Amino acid sequence: MTTATLPSFDPLAEAIAVVDGLPEVVDAPLPAPARDSELKTKDLLIIDYSGDLEKVWAALILASTGAAMGVRTRVFVTFWGLQVFVKDSKRITGENWMQKMLSAMQRPGISHRKLSRMNFLGMGPWMMGRLARQYGVASPKELLDAAQALGVEFIPCQMTMDMFGLKPEDMIEGMSQPAGAATVIGLMTENSTPLFI
Repeated sequence: MTTATLPSFDPLAEAIAVVDGLPEVVDAPLPAPARDSELKTKDLLIIDYSGDLEKVWAALILASTGAAMGVRTRVFVTFWGLQVFVKDSKRITGENWMQKMLSAMQRPGISHRKLSRMNFLGMGPWMMGRLARQYGVASPKELLDAAQALGVEFIPCQMTMDMFGLKPEDMIEGMSQPAGAATVIGLMTENSTPLFI
């Protein structure tokens, strides 16, 4: 049996090779640096399908941080995640009784989010907000404003808008044109790193 020389990856790999009695590690030539035209832009695509307070908070923290780091950041909002981006002043949305009932049971708007667990009739979100203020953590509304100022693109799901009876005038200012699943799949298969929240 012949043993091939292993390329060197790092000093730790060399130390393991010495301990294990593997043949001497020879440095492999490094690949040529990429040309500027070959460099891919950094893109982040967050798929936000939840309207739960802690998930909305996480999505907005990641979106605003990504944009602040120079990463092109887009957030595709669908299903209950879309309810977050309805204007806070809209109490009931929809055109038929089922759509209106859904909005009554799950009040739309960023200021009306519930926790997925430990909601305790609103006590949980109140405590989270109090702790956030105490420890200097931006609220979801503040994070949304920062994300929009940093150029994060929020893309509403057309299918969800139709299903929930939402109109463009129901949504907050600054939303992109509604898009569908095919657009999102296209973004994910091109050069965007997807993240589901």
